[in-house]
Amino acid sequence: MRVEFQKKLVGEATSIPGVVVYDVPVFGDNRGWFKENWQREKMLAVGLPDFCPVQNNISFNDKLGTTRGIHAEPWDKYVSVATGRIFGAWVDLREGPSFGAVFTAELDASKAIFIPRGVANSYQTLEDNTSYVYLVNDHWSPDAEYTFLNLADETANIPWPIPLVEAEVSEKDLGHPRLPDVTPMAPRKTLVLGADGQLGRALRRAYDGDNSVEFASRDEFDLLDPRSYSDRHWGNYRTIINAAAYTAVDRAESQPGRQAAWAINSTAVGRLARVAAQHHLTLVHISTDYVFDGLNTEHSEEEPVSPLGVYGQSKAAGDAVVSTVPRHYIVRTSWVIGDGNNFVRTMASLAGRGVRPAVVDDQVGRLSFAADIAEGIRHLLATDAAFGIYNLSNEGSPQSWAEIAADVFELSGADRSVVSGVSTAEYFKDKAAAPRPLNSVLALGKIKATGFQPRDSKSALMEYLSASEATV
Repeated sequence: MRVEFQKKLVGEATSIPGVVVYDVPVFGDNRGWFKENWQREKMLAVGLPDFCPVQNNISFNDKLGTTRGIHAEPWDKYVSVATGRIFGAWVDLREGPSFGAVFTAELDASKAIFIPRGVANSYQTLEDNTSYVYLVNDHWSPDAEYTFLNLADETANIPWPIPLVEAEVSEKDLGHPRLPDVTPMAPRKTLVLGADGQLGRALRRAYDGDNSVEFASRDEFDLLDPRSYSDRHWGNYRTIINAAAYTAVDRAESQPGRQAAWAINSTAVGRLARVAAQHHLTLVHISTDYVFDGLNTEHSEEEPVSPLGVYGQSKAAGDAVVSTVPRHYIVRTSWVIGDGNNFVRTMASLAGRGVRPAVVDDQVGRLSFAADIAEGIRHLLATDAAFGIYNLSNEGSPQSWAEIAADVFELSGADRSVVSGVSTAEYFKDKAAAPRPLNSVLALGKIKATGFQPRDSKSALMEYLSASEATV
C-alpha cells in the first residue's frame, strides 16, 4: 500500500458544496504506521463540522474492483481508509442548484473525506483486502430515507478505474435509477411549535412556500404529552422553533395557572432541550421582558434575570434550560403584537366605539410586532449567527402604554387627547394581578450587529393598523 507519511492536517474543498477532503497525518517506520483517524479538537480547528458521530462502521472488501453505491444517506459521514486504496465517487443528490454535481478522488490511509447528508457516495477498491471506516451522526432507523443513483449513470459519467463489467457489483446497485428519475433528498426540516399563536402565524407567513418548514399546532404537538417527543424521527429535523408558551400573566398567579405556567414554560421546555441536545438540533426559544424586574432603564442580554411574578419565573427557568443546549437561540421580546387579540386591536376597537380609556402610563417599553420577530428568527438561522441570547423588539423611542394607546387612537382617526394616564398601582387596585416590570426596554445592539435592523415601532404600527382595517 502506498501511504504518504508526515502530511500536515489540512482540508481542501471540492466541487460539491460541503464535501471536503482532508490530508491526515500518518506516522510510519519499518514496523508499520499510525494515525489519529478521528481527533475532534484538531479536526474542528481545520474546519471539519462538529457533526457529533454516534456510530463507527467498517467495510471490508476481499477483492480488487469491489464497487459499492451510489447511495445518498440521511446523515453526515466521515470516511477514511484503514487498509488498501479506494477510488471514490460522490454525487450531490440534494435539492438545490448543485444537484448532480460530481467529485471523484483516490483515497489511501493518509486521506479522509467529509460527506454531508444527501451527497451520494460510492467506492471501488483498488487493492485486495481493502477496508474503509466511516463515522455517521445518526443511528440506522427503518424510517431512514435513502436516495440512490445508478453506477452507470450517463450524466454523472464516473470514470471507474475498473470498468463496471469487470467489477464486483451487486444486482441491486445496478438497478438504481438514472439521474433524471432520481427524487432529490429534501433538506432537514424545521419544526415550528405553537404555530397557531401570534408568532406562529407570523412564522407561517415568513416561511410561506418553504416545504422544509413544518408547523405544529397544540393539537398536533402536545407539549405536555411525552409521546410528542418520542414519536418523531428527529434525524429528519435540524431546527425546532418553540413559539408556544403559557402567557396568561395574571392567571399564572393562581394555583391552577401556576401549575400550567410551570408545566408549559419550564417542564416542557426541558423536554425540548433534551431532544435538541441528544439529536444535535438548533433550538430557538422565545423569551420575554418579564424575566427582569424592570429597575434598569434598559435590559441587555447579559443582565441577570430577576422576575417578579410566576409567569416571568417560569420563563426564566425555561431560558436557563435552553441555555444548556449547544445550539440555541433565546430570542427575548416585549409587548408582542400580531394576529389575534392584543393591546393595539383593543385600543383600535375602543377608538372606533368612542370610548375614553384610562391606560397605564408608568410602564415603558417598545412594541414587538410578530412579523418582525419572525424575520429576526429567520435572519439568525439563515446567517448562522453566534448562538446565545438576542433581544428583539421594534426600534424607536421607548413609550408608555398610554402613549402607544394615544398613537393608536390618532392613527384610527380619533382624538388622542381622550386617552388618559393612570399608574400601574391605580389601574390594578383591588384586582388580582401579577406584578409587572415598569421598564421593559430591550437593548438591540447585539442583534443589529448581526445585520438585522428591526423596523421603527411607529412605522410598524401604522402598517399593522392599515392591514387590520383592510381585513375587517
